[in-house]
Amino acid sequence: MKNIDPYKPINKVRIVTAASLFDGHDAAINIMRRIIQSTGVEVIHLGHDRSVEEVVDCAIQEDAQAIAMTSYQGGHIEYFKYMFDLLKEKGAPHIKIFGGGGGTILPEEIKELHEYGITRIYHPDDGRSMGLQGMINDLVQKSDFPVGDKLNGGLEKLDLSSPHTIARVISAAENFPDEHQDLLQTIRDKAKNGKTPVLGITGTGGSGKSSSVDELVRRFLLDFEDKKLAIVSVDPSKRKTGGALLGDRIRMNSIRNNRVYMRSLATRQSNLALSKHVDDALSILKVSGFDLIILETSGIGQSDTEILDHSDVSLYVMTPEYGAATQLEKIDMLDFADIIALNKFDKRGALDALRDVKKQYKRNHQLWDVNDDDIPVFGTIASQFNDPGTNSLYKKIMDELVQKTGADLKSTYSISKEMSEKIFIIPPKRTRYLSEIAENNRAYDKWVNEQAAVAEKLYGYHKSIVSLKESNLEGKENLIEGLTKAYNQAALDLDPHNKQVIDGWADKMALYSAPEYVFKVRDKEIKIKTHSESLSHSQIPKVSTPKFSSWGDMLKWSLQEGLPGEFPYTAGIYPFKRIGEDPTRMFAGEGGPERTNRRFHYLSLGMPAARLSTAFDSVTLYGNDPGHRPDIYGKIGNSGVSICCLDDAKKLYSGFDLSNPTTSVSMTINGPAPMLLGFFMNAAIDQQCEIYIKENGLEKEVKQKIEAKYKALGMPVPTYQGDLPEGNNGLGLMLLGVTGDEVLPFDVYQTIKAKTLSQVRGTVQADILKEDQAQNTCIFSTEFALRLMGDVQQYFINQNIRNFYSVSISGYHIAEAGANPITQLAFTLANGFTYVEYYLGRGMDIDKFGPNLSFFFSNGIDPEYAVIGRVARRIWAKALKNKYGANPRAQMLKYHIQTSGRSLHAQEIDFNDIRTTLQALYAIYDNCNSLHTNAYDEAITTPTEESVRRAVAIQLIINKELGLAKNENPLQGSFIIEDLTNLVEEAVLLEFDRITERGGVLGSMETMYQRGKIQDESLYYETLKHNGEFPIIGVNTYLSSKGSPTVLPKEVIRATEEEKQVQIKTVESLISRNKEIVEEQLKQLQEAAINNENIFEKLMEACKYCSLGSITNALFEVGGQYRRNM
Repeated sequence: MKNIDPYKPINKVRIVTAASLFDGHDAAINIMRRIIQSTGVEVIHLGHDRSVEEVVDCAIQEDAQAIAMTSYQGGHIEYFKYMFDLLKEKGAPHIKIFGGGGGTILPEEIKELHEYGITRIYHPDDGRSMGLQGMINDLVQKSDFPVGDKLNGGLEKLDLSSPHTIARVISAAENFPDEHQDLLQTIRDKAKNGKTPVLGITGTGGSGKSSSVDELVRRFLLDFEDKKLAIVSVDPSKRKTGGALLGDRIRMNSIRNNRVYMRSLATRQSNLALSKHVDDALSILKVSGFDLIILETSGIGQSDTEILDHSDVSLYVMTPEYGAATQLEKIDMLDFADIIALNKFDKRGALDALRDVKKQYKRNHQLWDVNDDDIPVFGTIASQFNDPGTNSLYKKIMDELVQKTGADLKSTYSISKEMSEKIFIIPPKRTRYLSEIAENNRAYDKWVNEQAAVAEKLYGYHKSIVSLKESNLEGKENLIEGLTKAYNQAALDLDPHNKQVIDGWADKMALYSAPEYVFKVRDKEIKIKTHSESLSHSQIPKVSTPKFSSWGDMLKWSLQEGLPGEFPYTAGIYPFKRIGEDPTRMFAGEGGPERTNRRFHYLSLGMPAARLSTAFDSVTLYGNDPGHRPDIYGKIGNSGVSICCLDDAKKLYSGFDLSNPTTSVSMTINGPAPMLLGFFMNAAIDQQCEIYIKENGLEKEVKQKIEAKYKALGMPVPTYQGDLPEGNNGLGLMLLGVTGDEVLPFDVYQTIKAKTLSQVRGTVQADILKEDQAQNTCIFSTEFALRLMGDVQQYFINQNIRNFYSVSISGYHIAEAGANPITQLAFTLANGFTYVEYYLGRGMDIDKFGPNLSFFFSNGIDPEYAVIGRVARRIWAKALKNKYGANPRAQMLKYHIQTSGRSLHAQEIDFNDIRTTLQALYAIYDNCNSLHTNAYDEAITTPTEESVRRAVAIQLIINKELGLAKNENPLQGSFIIEDLTNLVEEAVLLEFDRITERGGVLGSMETMYQRGKIQDESLYYETLKHNGEFPIIGVNTYLSSKGSPTVLPKEVIRATEEEKQVQIKTVESLISRNKEIVEEQLKQLQEAAINNENIFEKLMEACKYCSLGSITNALFEVGGQYRRNM
């Protein structure tokens, strides 16, 4: 495709960009945002998980010409229509709406949205025909119209309490000052008599000004219940294009309040920290009834003192990383700023920096006699929730504003004397942990090579001695004696354990040629047949053994490869696969819990084991309750199941005995993982209570108790909607609407609970690190989310939960966001080791928490994917054994594979099954512990029953029909597999070193190293796909006669209106019947968080009575919301 020149806008165009859901699942919105900026547009970027009202309010306050959204995963029709209606309702119908959502927005839906009034929804085929720049040109050209040229009347007719009017008058001042000279002069004159104080905030780029502003605003709103506040935030325009990234809003959570107005301004001139229209913007806000105005400047260089001309009180935000103390003498703002915030106080040398800045402030202000504690320099960590340093800073600012301006803003905010102190997940002295692991593993490899060389030398001596003994050579005794001495001397260098490996080699090989192999798992003896018989009556070995005769080869192979079930578990963690337990997972998630339950039973009918993988809708993923608001309503039960309370979990897994060893449940949930885990665990406990009730003939008595409870409430008893599917015996439904402890004696319930928790099997995703790096379904602040994960793991240890994984450390979402296989593996293992370090830092025993960690990888079609599991197992085992001293059970890395979603193409979708089959073959040959094969139509819609059945059939055919798959170590002995294993292993260790250089995983996340690398790799792949250098059949080569257009789904699966209404009624009923107890439970939950108790322990109780959304909101108040970034 030929290069398309960017369109040059005639007017100053402002566009709001955002994603309704995940921002990292694809890099689309960021790529689009950058191209829009480079086309000369001022872009206000909001990031992911944005409600319609947030986007609309932003567009109105910013007086943007257009909104450009990515919205998919179902609910997009309601989302865009609600946006159109809300703009109209709020008096801004002129704002145009543009959107896209890949192939998930169907042509008929696009037509419906266009007819409704949406300006343009772009389809993937538009991208192919127009090119990215062509699409953006179309968008910008349609948005290129003047704003602020017309105003309805003079000042007396302008209602400056309306955000829309305030925004329009600021635009008039920016874009058409000459045409509105009289009105603006009137406003300026009126503003001179106003008393509204202005807090000016400036500082270096990246010092955390936006986060600091957000934290100050949050405290202001808590401090004053009736005061209004306005923010003016200035960012630099690009000299080359005229575009600008107005990126401060993305960092701010507290501005979503009807008492806050925010306007972002671009400088529209080079090398200045402020726009020339700032004075007019401040005047307009001063006459608009605000009680405080915050003016934040762009961080250009060291910034300058221009802010002082516009503010009553000035705050300078800097970091400890300014270089030598003499650099402080060059910063003008240290002469003039009223208050200084030394933000990012967790950085190295912060205390020294605080001392030096205070000294410099004293010098500059001639305050030689003032006590250091009274110098207005504050160490802050604005990124940390409820930071004590930021509390002190806020109080000082408010006091200074009152003193200088006499404003009615007397603060009653309580502060403590304590300094800001970083709550470290990984202590600074441990940030080298990844390089230590790399050094440990390389040292092991060096030792293996040295030992193999010794063994090879010994083998040479041994063979020579044997040959001499068998020869007729004269004087051979002297030679034998000399060789024996050399042998004995060399044998001193051989580790005794390695001597045992060599000596026991023949016996070990004999075990695999015997008809049965006997081994123990958790003290249970298991006998396995070592061969299977083919149709030709050949005996096919389940484990093929090497045919080495050389001791060096034997030893090196044993120490680096080993047979399945042997350290370092390269070939697998068990000696043999368990009979009747293929790695097949049944994947479902759509509509309400009943529909997904039916799909689970359909998929698992007749299968020896039920491995249920659950996908949740985006309402659940972001911790919300189902509701009538259109942008929530549209998503209920789409692209996942809607689960908002314990009863939903009971219905979802009804008919599956969650305590049975053949049942295991995987829940793909991240931010609200602890809550969903609480629902699941309580559902499992109540199932066993139900079994106890039936075994003891208590059904009638229990039924009477339940009916009496609901009769008193005047409400119907909750029920399963519709008929039970085949295979569902109703287990789990008896106690809908109540919990076991309401109907059984306390001691009986506690006994059942303890036994159940020790038996349940499954995993909850919960891996918050990869979410911040890739997909981003984060809802809580990172520190709080990690603390919740740690509390879950501690609870698992306390309750002896041995068979359930407290976290599935996921690379799948890293790969889906665009990472190559090596990066996926390196980042995922690095995240895994971060949890190890964090849990060790909390005093947990590695032998107790190690077995509760599992991994989750994507399997693409690249060569490295053939060895991703074996490399992961090898690196993990070497580190856990030799660096951390963990026991064998903790050394065994368990991992789940999902075939690549990125290689599911929306063109020629039938070909997707071929790719999925090859990826499944990789996974099964590599001995994955469980496998989910994607449905071929997932590229364009929610999978249908037919497509999911085909996906399951892929792995069933491999496991049941493919002859070679009867062998369980087919990769061992292959030269290319050996080469790939070594190559990928070293590449991962090198990446560990790169992450260490950036301060470990968490330090790298601060600079967005992982995100940047993932996006670079994503764009590299997309570029090669686009130019055809990387051939993809049916996508960019071997096209059909029609050109292989995007395929339209034959069946579109969406939640029904009835299902949505049932979910809303479920949550409404729960809230009304548990009103009093809910308040008490949430209060106890918040107190546990504040008092540093185990939150999950309280959550297990709260989940019995509270809805998902109520718990999420309660925890936001004590743990903080996730702060989005670019």
